[in-house]
Amino acid sequence: MSFDPASLTYDSRGLIPCIAQDADSGEVLMMAWMNAEAVARTLRTGRVTYWSRSRAEFWVKGATSGHVQELAELRVDCDRDCLLALVRQTGPACHTGRRSCFYTAVRDGAEVEIMAPVEG
Repeated sequence: MSFDPASLTYDSRGLIPCIAQDADSGEVLMMAWMNAEAVARTLRTGRVTYWSRSRAEFWVKGATSGHVQELAELRVDCDRDCLLALVRQTGPACHTGRRSCFYTAVRDGAEVEIMAPVEG
C-alpha cells in the first residue's frame, strides 16, 4: 500500500504537527508544522522539511545552520492528524542552541531550565 500525503488530516490552514524524535536515543527534539508538500519533500529527499508559519515558506531543517535532520522513519498516528519523524540529528535541534526545544520543565509550580545550550 503506497502512502499519499493527501490521506493525512490537516488543520484548516493545511498543516499537521510533526514531532521530531532522535531515532537512536528516543529523545524528543522538537515540534514543527508540515503541509502536504513538506511531507512529500521530506519523504523524497530524506531531509526533514517543515512549513514555517512565520515566514510562510518551506524550511529544510539545517539548511542554514547545518543542524540537519536526516529522516530515519516517518510515522503516522492513529487519527492521521499528527506525525512522528524519527531523525538522525546533527547538532542542536532548537534555534536556541539546545539539543531539544523542550528545555524548560515545570516543577513544583515553577519553570526550571533543565538544559543549557550546546557548547561550540
